[in-house]
Amino acid sequence: MTKTTPTGEGPTGRVTVLGLGDMGSAIARTFVEHGFDTTVWNRTASKSAPLVDAGATAAETAAGAVAASPLVVICLLDGAAVDEVLAAVEGAVAGKVLVNVTSGSPAQARANERWAGERGAEYIDGKVMGDPPDVGKPHVRFPFSGSRAAYEAHEPTLRLLGGIAYHGEDAGAAAVEFMAQVAMGFEMLIGFLHTLKLVRAEGGDVAAFTERFADSLSGYPPLLTSMADAIKTGEYGPDLGSLNVQAALMDDLISHRESVGVEAVRMREVKTLMDHRIATGHGEQGFSSLFELLTK
Repeated sequence: MTKTTPTGEGPTGRVTVLGLGDMGSAIARTFVEHGFDTTVWNRTASKSAPLVDAGATAAETAAGAVAASPLVVICLLDGAAVDEVLAAVEGAVAGKVLVNVTSGSPAQARANERWAGERGAEYIDGKVMGDPPDVGKPHVRFPFSGSRAAYEAHEPTLRLLGGIAYHGEDAGAAAVEFMAQVAMGFEMLIGFLHTLKLVRAEGGDVAAFTERFADSLSGYPPLLTSMADAIKTGEYGPDLGSLNVQAALMDDLISHRESVGVEAVRMREVKTLMDHRIATGHGEQGFSSLFELLTK
């Protein structure tokens, strides 16, 4: 059963949020502000007070909170906390849609889906790519995966949280997307920090360099797309030039870093991969061909 907000902004209904850390509280507050009958629960009950003041209803137990709504959003610290809460609500989940936005692995998501299915519930796994103050804004990204029917039924509600995308019926797909996106960010940013260390060691202006580098980033999307296409087809052209040429440049990069006391371990890793690829007869291929050596 749904109702319409007084301003006519669209359908609302009942939703439960389990977990009231910064992110869970932001999610619950977003539902309250859009007119949902929002039930909240947190292990530390005092955390529900601000949301109750805003219009939410606090449940005394997690099971009671689950029983209150057809849609249950779980936002906890980690997978262990999710397991503990699921055990506590086991008898209340039949017929519910569980949307778990707690950080976790693809394997955890698939295990949660099996657990829910065995108890008559639908499961959607989701991840949050953004900060709590920005929940409800389009630039906060929520990848989801799992039950297609449940996702389609609740898509308008989930869309209130930010920019959402459905990655398929494999419950682990959203976690794959999240892990890949976050890992890419960390890989890029640690390289950026090492590079700023190099610029500063040579007396350069790190702010001015950063501004110039930011201008060059527009050239990367076409390169990334071409590299992904090469990996998909297995046809490795000389992107960035042939490895024979790139390997010589790597020696310069490594020696430069070491001469000013900047860590060169990542450059050495790349050079080792290039040398191996060249030694096996692939020196005319490009950087994307290093993908073939990355199996553990």
